Amino acid sequence: MDGSFYRAIQLEQFAASFREATQLVSLPQQAPGTGQIRVRNLWCGINGIFDTQVARNAIDYINIPVPSLTGVEALGIVEDVGPGVTDFAVGDTAVTVRFKGGYREGNTDDASHFTKAPGPAREWLALASTGVSASLALEHVGALADGETVAVSAAAGGVGHIIVQLAKLRGCKVVAVCGGTEKAAFVKSLGADRVIDYRAENVADVLRAEFPDAIDVAVDTVGGAVFDAFLENLAPLGRLVAAGAASDLDDKPEIITGPRVVHQLYFKGASIRGFMNGRLTELWPATRQRLFAMHQAGKFRLRFDDESFEGIENIYDAIDRLLSSQSIGKVVVKLGEL
Repeated sequence: MDGSFYRAIQLEQFAASFREATQLVSLPQQAPGTGQIRVRNLWCGINGIFDTQVARNAIDYINIPVPSLTGVEALGIVEDVGPGVTDFAVGDTAVTVRFKGGYREGNTDDASHFTKAPGPAREWLALASTGVSASLALEHVGALADGETVAVSAAAGGVGHIIVQLAKLRGCKVVAVCGGTEKAAFVKSLGADRVIDYRAENVADVLRAEFPDAIDVAVDTVGGAVFDAFLENLAPLGRLVAAGAASDLDDKPEIITGPRVVHQLYFKGASIRGFMNGRLTELWPATRQRLFAMHQAGKFRLRFDDESFEGIENIYDAIDRLLSSQSIGKVVVKLGEL
């Protein structure tokens, strides 16, 4: 970003992949108008599954025009404020989790679309976005109570590793599902009571043997057989939070022939609950501030993937990394220096 222009990734057409559907463009820097701020971004967070769905025009609740900027979350430094802005000053750190605010080096927008962060570190970006998703899925939609038994899929991922820790802070027993010995060791280090490496064990068999009808809250972002295994082993009054279906990304949803799901829910008084973070915007501010305070108090740690990416042009490789299922923790890209 040279001061008069900034670079961004723009959706140019709908296609099978984000890489095919978009291109890197140079856009003129805009001075903030009334109620706006101008931010120079330092970090952006990667949401590869969402990005792929955007590229395929498969987001049912968002009307995406072409062309359109892309990305969701970014953190940066306020470089200018417009008339009427009182919540931000030049030099503050601002984070946005609004669609079209992520994959860009600069952003001029309404101040209400940003939140002030304690500092320019990537940790605050992860908490403001992924942390909020983890907390709301587990504690709000999942209605978590202290001491319950919690199951989580993709437990070594950005959302999953935070859910594990939030549950342990509530005195819960945590059953964590992940793939590979490295991920299993990481999740175990977070305090998970039972780690199921799906590459070495059958998730349904383990749950049926060790946690029959015992899962009070399950948060699933994978779908498929993992979702089925969680559903089968819900406790009386158990809650299964459907927070994604990564296993269906490349194919149409699998058609299953079997008893209707009502038979697995009714007599237990159990439920399946959908989690869509964009439907809970009114809960974001308070949740974000609570997580900021918890992190400042050292109550949990954040893991970022070991593979580092720098420069907006490397967002494509970062998306591929996340979609490869090799990443551990949150995947971010460094967009600039302080």
